[in-house]
Amino acid sequence: MKKTSSSNYNVLISATLSSFLIPLSLSAVNVALPKMGKELIMTSSELSWTANSYLLTSATFLLPFGNMADIFGRKRVFLFGMLLFTTISLFLSLSDSSTSIIIFRALQGIGGAMVFGTAVALLASVYEENRGKVLGINAASIYLGLSLGPLVGGIITENFGWRYVFAIKVPIGIIVLLFTLFSVKEEWYGKKDEQFDFAGATLYSLALFLSMLGLSRIPRIEGFLLISGGMVLFFVFGYRKRIGKYQFFPTEMITKNKTFLYSSLAALIHYGSTYGLSFLLSLFFQHIKAFSADKTGLILIFQSVVQSILSPFAGKLSDKIEPRVISSLGMGLTAIGIFFLSLCGPSTPVIWILLYLAFVGIGFAFFISPNTNAIISSVDKRRYGVASSVVATTRLVGQSISMSLIMIVFSIKIGERPIDQVVYLQFMQSYKAILVAYFLMCVLGIYISIKRGRLRTL
Repeated sequence: MKKTSSSNYNVLISATLSSFLIPLSLSAVNVALPKMGKELIMTSSELSWTANSYLLTSATFLLPFGNMADIFGRKRVFLFGMLLFTTISLFLSLSDSSTSIIIFRALQGIGGAMVFGTAVALLASVYEENRGKVLGINAASIYLGLSLGPLVGGIITENFGWRYVFAIKVPIGIIVLLFTLFSVKEEWYGKKDEQFDFAGATLYSLALFLSMLGLSRIPRIEGFLLISGGMVLFFVFGYRKRIGKYQFFPTEMITKNKTFLYSSLAALIHYGSTYGLSFLLSLFFQHIKAFSADKTGLILIFQSVVQSILSPFAGKLSDKIEPRVISSLGMGLTAIGIFFLSLCGPSTPVIWILLYLAFVGIGFAFFISPNTNAIISSVDKRRYGVASSVVATTRLVGQSISMSLIMIVFSIKIGERPIDQVVYLQFMQSYKAILVAYFLMCVLGIYISIKRGRLRTL
């Protein structure tokens, strides 16, 4: 059945609002952690788990819920996700212990997985001719939320308290929920005739959970043990698929779809080489250049603003020009920005740093939207939920890899000393080593991006 333009527009509003709200909440909570920890007398480990529990459960359940969405209905799973995310936000605002905070954050991550595992699939279901453009708008909303989160979280925490960082999501979540429920009338399925493979989903989720948990523990021995356990479960998962007819993750999406495989790998590399930049540069600005926290925030937000403005344009461009070309160009611009950032020191003028961040922001915009368009457009309509989940999973896993690389280098070069006691030479050696590694990852990403093949004739 052909969807009306008003229906398309309503889906775009729902997906965009949810894609803005969830990243906003994710980055806003990080600012509220110190005051939350002080009031609830939380240890540093408990504060870490408050942040990581959300990421772990969200990444773990993305693909299972994307699969469910294809079978049971994409709008239905999206609505359940918004309901769970909003309800848990209310519980978090009322929590009075570290244990309840961590548990509710994990549950909130499950709700976030249901939303992010279906938002792109819903857009792909109703937009074909202008798919790149709307995916660009969706990407812009994600990074606008991520960039505004610290600012919004800081203002709310300072003026009203950390509980309102969670409470403010409740009315917004209700608005998105009701709007979607009453304005989006259609439902979209991908493979109603198939059954959900619970055993396969369990194996995959456990494998990814152990692997991501292990990444957060590197370079300690338990980190490598957890990753090894995850790899074993991934092997069992793959072997089980070979000997039976299980459809949790159709292997032909990898073995027979070169565009999907290489586009997904390119996304993983791009996120892995960029996510840790803001963390690393924040330390560089405050401990090497002696900038204040608010000045640092203003500098770092510049990159996010650039990529948010250009993402819709880049996505629209990928509707007309081969996504491989635009994405590879974007990866190249990102690499240039990172390379010049690696050369920065205490005497580097801020205007030059902003220029380098602009290269990263432009590269990010020109890579993400066209690359997402390539991933979604390379699969059958029946698999939009799975493909949408893969897009979000590569983002979260790539982010974990990016931060793990920083932790490994810091552990080797700096050790366990507080950052304010680290001498200039040790930090700068770490800073340059990490950025050179990011740059080399981008170079590899350019090769993989080009290798993916064409979706259309240039």
